[in-house]
Amino acid sequence: MASTEDLLPSAGPDQESWAQAAALATTALLNCLIREVARPAGPERGAFLLPATGRVLRAGGDRFPAGPELRTPGGWRPLPLDGLLDVAAAELRAGTGVANDALLAEIAHSRDVMAALLSSRRAARAPVDPYLRSEQALVAGHRYHPAPKARGGSGPGTWLRYSPEAHASFPLTLLGVPAADLVEAGDAGALDRLGPPVGDGLALLPAHPWQVELLGGLRHGRLRHLGVTTAPAWPTASIRTVYLPEPDLFCKFSLDVRITNDVRRLWLTDLRRLPVVADRLGAAFDDLPEHVPRPAVLRDRGYRSAALGRDGGEALAVIVRDGLRRHLRPGLTALLAAGVSEGFPGNPLDGLSEDESVEWWQRYLDHVVPPVLHAYLRHGVVLECHLQNVLVAVDVRGIPAQVIFRDHEGVKLVAERHRLLNAAEAPLLRSPQAWERLVYCLLANNLCEIAAAVAARHPHARAELWTRARAVFEAVAKEYGDPAELRDLLAAEHIPAKANLLLRWLNAGGGDMRCVPVPNPLRLFTP
Repeated sequence: MASTEDLLPSAGPDQESWAQAAALATTALLNCLIREVARPAGPERGAFLLPATGRVLRAGGDRFPAGPELRTPGGWRPLPLDGLLDVAAAELRAGTGVANDALLAEIAHSRDVMAALLSSRRAARAPVDPYLRSEQALVAGHRYHPAPKARGGSGPGTWLRYSPEAHASFPLTLLGVPAADLVEAGDAGALDRLGPPVGDGLALLPAHPWQVELLGGLRHGRLRHLGVTTAPAWPTASIRTVYLPEPDLFCKFSLDVRITNDVRRLWLTDLRRLPVVADRLGAAFDDLPEHVPRPAVLRDRGYRSAALGRDGGEALAVIVRDGLRRHLRPGLTALLAAGVSEGFPGNPLDGLSEDESVEWWQRYLDHVVPPVLHAYLRHGVVLECHLQNVLVAVDVRGIPAQVIFRDHEGVKLVAERHRLLNAAEAPLLRSPQAWERLVYCLLANNLCEIAAAVAARHPHARAELWTRARAVFEAVAKEYGDPAELRDLLAAEHIPAKANLLLRWLNAGGGDMRCVPVPNPLRLFTP
């Protein structure tokens, strides 16, 4: 079988791929500027003032703004991506007093990556499994990040064969780790099924081949190379997490590449907190009201690694995550919520009438919102329920019938509700920050994007979608004694949205949270 890299045309991405990639990069940057920096410039629809420089931009489109223009004394002048980058950089320098040429290069690199992905994707064969297709649908990546597809600045030869967007699959590298170098916590025994018994007192450690390459091939020390897995691994939307359908197992790896806001290494601080998070998350839905559909959770069972020098095991860490089949109810098909938002062949939103789409949305709300709010209100657990961490399982009609949450690493605990824990043991947030994070993940990142995907197909349904969403939030508020958080949310004019452009421009830490206010759809589109 030809590798994904072999399918890339030798002359590089074609002209159509470059044009599409530039358009996607332009939309991402416009989304960030409009959300985080600009404000409306008078009555003209689509015109925005950049306040620090006084410049005025105009863009077409709604959900995906495009075709930017700059107002000049001679009229509106079209802005290609490079021109928009210049305008954005000048505004950000003037507004923050900081320059960041590295981010500008990262945005250009993200465009180049998308061009290569688009070109390769045309020649690649999409997976038959609709779940895998939904995971591998995110060519544009995070629509509100300035450089959603940046991959460390390297060329396609480095990352293309591992890219979900290029429909890649590949074997995992297998290493034998002597007992003196083994780092393990929790239940990592499922990894032993990925290869034959190793003997010689070694433990079997799968490794992401890209990480092995980044670490120089690991042709030194006491690690033993044992070949590769026979079962293919399919990279999911996060690229460093893979799914192996045959053993029904997810593996989440360290990957020393900056992707969006962080270098994607599994840090020891987070790894050591996983057992506490798993315990709290495991109980978060046990006392759900009977009328609320119970979600499933892909449990992170433990991790295994090999210590390299003094790294404590970070570089080769792999988290063992439950597979789908043990949690998916019979007759249902799991799909990544982000894939449903973005679109892919087999998207259940395609072809639905307006009434059917509203029904789809109602069922999605019923399965997602009450459990997420219950976990927070009753257990002080903050799910990182953004689009890439939510799987929606649909029935034969394509209607949501189950929701599955994943990724313990992003879960936070409300400090006031978990006073016996300290920051070394658990990822604690004070209640104001915890609630802000939850509202961002659930409302701004998840529901707003799914609703926008429905409304793009049925624009007249937008108000009905948010009327129904408000009703679900109100019902939860009533059931839980009208908690102040929900009362304030339903009355608020704005909700928090993560400021990814400003965070990257200011070189904030990968886990830092900085938000800007955006209109609250629970009020904006409802009576």
